[in-house]
Amino acid sequence: MDAVQMDSKTSPFRQTNGGDGGQDQCIWSSPGWGCKIDIGRQIFCNRSLNMKNIVAVGFDMDYTLAQYMPETFESLAYNGTIRKLVYDLGYPPELLKWSFDWKYMVRGLVLDKKRGNILKMDRHKYVKVAYHGFTEISKEEKMATYGNTLLRDSFDEPDYALIDTLFSLAEAYLFAQLVDFKDKNSTKVPDGADYSRMYKDVRAAVDLCHRDGTLKQMVEKDPGKYINEDLHIVPMLKMLRDSGRATFLVTNSLWDYTNVVMNFLCEKRTMNGSSPCNYDWLENFNVVITGSAKPGFFHEENRSTLFEVEPESGMLLNTDNGSPIPQMGSTSPRLPPNGMKKACRVFQGGSVGHLHKLLSVEASSQVLYVGDHIYGDILRSKKVLGWRTMLVVPELEREVELLWKSRDIRKELQMLRKQRDLIEDQIHHLKWSLKFECLDDGKKLKLSSELKDLEVSPVIFVLLDKGIYDVFLS
Repeated sequence: MDAVQMDSKTSPFRQTNGGDGGQDQCIWSSPGWGCKIDIGRQIFCNRSLNMKNIVAVGFDMDYTLAQYMPETFESLAYNGTIRKLVYDLGYPPELLKWSFDWKYMVRGLVLDKKRGNILKMDRHKYVKVAYHGFTEISKEEKMATYGNTLLRDSFDEPDYALIDTLFSLAEAYLFAQLVDFKDKNSTKVPDGADYSRMYKDVRAAVDLCHRDGTLKQMVEKDPGKYINEDLHIVPMLKMLRDSGRATFLVTNSLWDYTNVVMNFLCEKRTMNGSSPCNYDWLENFNVVITGSAKPGFFHEENRSTLFEVEPESGMLLNTDNGSPIPQMGSTSPRLPPNGMKKACRVFQGGSVGHLHKLLSVEASSQVLYVGDHIYGDILRSKKVLGWRTMLVVPELEREVELLWKSRDIRKELQMLRKQRDLIEDQIHHLKWSLKFECLDDGKKLKLSSELKDLEVSPVIFVLLDKGIYDVFLS
């Protein structure tokens, strides 16, 4: 997790002497111990959590433990998708010259697949900003399309697509490019390809990239080019395990890719200092489940078969709800290879019921799960199971830093708004008195003078001058 620093002056992990020649132990050190954690890297809590009640802490892998570099990884996905569109789905070769601006799109956008529009909505599902491709839609057209209806649109599938993962940013950008391309070159897109069909083709191309291993092969060749190195993961996991808690990994990635990524993340900082890791990273977990097919994994009625993975060969072994069973031609369960006996067990598939049994969890509220996908990781595990959850939101780091830096101007704005409200209230009363009360000429002149002074109040002009902060705060 990138919320911690390894330097002794800034790290939330303090090293303590294990005594009797034992290894130093990592314990959590709050800012009160003298370490400094940047505000953009701190943990924020919407609900109090007593860690004494947590017996198992789990993690997703992609975009949780493994933070991908958007400038390289998303560009890799983007370029692979374009090649599939051109060579497999009949799009013109000129698409190969396109480039990807990884800073343009953000999570939380909604794609209107039928109209080729990209929408930004507020929490109440009102469209605040709308673009057709890369062209902003006027307020009048936006209201005519999304505001003036008797029944409110749900903005759900099949007509809309939610950009809710970092993996989706490249395909959203490519969809916007295709919308503009079709509007200007309608004869160059495949016959019958409307906006909805183009989005479907983009999704198909993305799936092809994942199925044929294009992306995984490139990451495997040079993980450091696509994944941020994080020296804080192993100390964090060691701290959790030293506290007596179980740790587990649940990822939709299969074993071969999971092993590559976790090897890279743990290579520089293994439990015994060895390098390269091979399978040493497994010592940081009690259970690893790959190919979990979340969010379906979190439904206890899920009857998916649980296979055990033999780490060295990748072979899948049958289990009886996680318990080893004899394989063909053998009368005893297959034991792990030498050197793997102390490592955790690795599985593929299954369901949350299997996981609870493997971890000996008595109540779902004893589990804390950390993930990046608000639907696939957080909402399902919380609503269906009652797990405690932690959401990783990398985008908030910059926003929290901006909020902190602007705290003085925000306080000033709050004070000015209070003064403005008082002035507007006085203006309202003066206007009412001048219009409806029976006043002599002298009184009217006095009130009119007061009204004029209030209407040109410096507070009003200061607020207008700081209008950009009003937009920021809203």
